[in-house]
Amino acid sequence: MMRIGIDLGGTNIAAGLIDDGMEIVAQDTVRTPPGADAIVNEMEVLAHSLCSQAGLRLSDIECAGIGSPGAIDPREGMVVYSNNLNFRNVPLAVMLSHRLDMTVHIGNDANVAALGEFHAGAGRHISSMIMVTLGTGVGGGIVLGGRIYDGFNGMGGEVGHMAVVKDGEPCSCGRNGCWEAYASATGLIRMTRSAISRNPDSLLKSIAIDKGKVSGRTAFLAARRGDAAGNEVVEKYLSYVACGAANLINLFQPEMLCFGGGISNEGQYLIDRMLPMLEPELYDVGDRRTRVCLAELGNDAGIIGAAMM
Repeated sequence: MMRIGIDLGGTNIAAGLIDDGMEIVAQDTVRTPPGADAIVNEMEVLAHSLCSQAGLRLSDIECAGIGSPGAIDPREGMVVYSNNLNFRNVPLAVMLSHRLDMTVHIGNDANVAALGEFHAGAGRHISSMIMVTLGTGVGGGIVLGGRIYDGFNGMGGEVGHMAVVKDGEPCSCGRNGCWEAYASATGLIRMTRSAISRNPDSLLKSIAIDKGKVSGRTAFLAARRGDAAGNEVVEKYLSYVACGAANLINLFQPEMLCFGGGISNEGQYLIDRMLPMLEPELYDVGDRRTRVCLAELGNDAGIIGAAMM
């Protein structure tokens, strides 16, 4: 039976039709409109579009799943709070279930992406995995025994909001010193801008001017070209990434920790530079050590994971 997976973002809604082999057989994307009713309307349109592409009827679909940003209560099918969508206590899965006349599940988008990566990406054939997404924020999903660990209330796994620096930089969650404030693209951009102000003659500044902005890639581009200021930023940034990763590995000892999100587009260079910082921070467990790697599915992880819920 086919399933529908929906990845709800603040900018776009991506949806795919997933077969029993966890392959996407049809896919479509629309802009995210404001308001829950409008979003559900677009999701319904997407579901019909996917069926049309595959030559199926909606009644041929087994179920659907939604990955949504924010705090989710999967048992009640509700987005408890999402600042990205301006939602509070919105029964999104229930609303879509009524429209499609089928069972609809919902989970946090990072958890859902981890589930997709676990079933069809880097984590297939293992039993435990943590996926960390390094993007505008830092998200994560913890898969133990083949199931997402989301706490007793559905809101567990917010790995970006563990503190790595006590009383450190302010985080969007209201706490100070969170991993997200240092390991996100937002944190990296802050560090890069600070380095540019201290090093006005650096390649770091030239790259930013050439690209028209400071981005999460600026420091990496400069470091790859041998710029001292760029290298300093990358070293500092990756030390924070390694700190949080070590905390997760020491706590859960998963078979795998994989990195996704926009910063992971730096590829194996990211892993190779971070591992020497990570290894000394790990609790010594002998030869059976967590494998640290890149995620494989990219933006498809959220769609596949939503369908697999």
